[in-house]
Amino acid sequence: MNEPLAQRHWLTLAAPKAAPALATSTVLILGRIWNANGAEHSVGNAALMVVLAAGAATAGAFASAGRTGDPVIAGTAFAASGGLALAGVAGYADGLPLPLLLWVLATATAYGIAARYWRTDRRDTVAYERQTTVRREEHGHVERVEALRAGAQIEVARSGAAYAEQLATALITRAALPGYDPQAINRAGLPELPTVNTTKEDW
Repeated sequence: MNEPLAQRHWLTLAAPKAAPALATSTVLILGRIWNANGAEHSVGNAALMVVLAAGAATAGAFASAGRTGDPVIAGTAFAASGGLALAGVAGYADGLPLPLLLWVLATATAYGIAARYWRTDRRDTVAYERQTTVRREEHGHVERVEALRAGAQIEVARSGAAYAEQLATALITRAALPGYDPQAINRAGLPELPTVNTTKEDW
């Protein structure tokens, strides 16, 4: 009944928590590499990133509009828009203060969005574990009741078998006594012990 508890590695537990910071840090690093390779003060490159970021934000707005909106697609589109904007600023700016400021804001926003999904996932996990525990306890109770019932039936069968064996032993012992005459017992009017008919119904 008791299932072994699997201990998860600490890296497995820490990886989802570090994912937003790793993503924004990767975008910042790539933006600065792009800056060092000719993107600094490049209007064309900045315009391209603005167009891409605006397009991703528009796609996210359309994906989240209406009742049939897909939150996963919308979240992905908005995250891509933010990443493109951060990369564009990191590539265009000539210093680190503005890219670092945007990196902090992007990281905080990413953790704020991720925390919501983490809470939902935790609630679902706790509810599932609670339901699993309740079902396990119900099944355990049913199994205990069935085990008690089977034990009682076995004890009844053993008692019947023991009674039949003792009765047969008594009849054999009585017949083996010296001077035992069943006809003399009948003439004296004493009742004879009843014969035992053990059938499946007695079991």
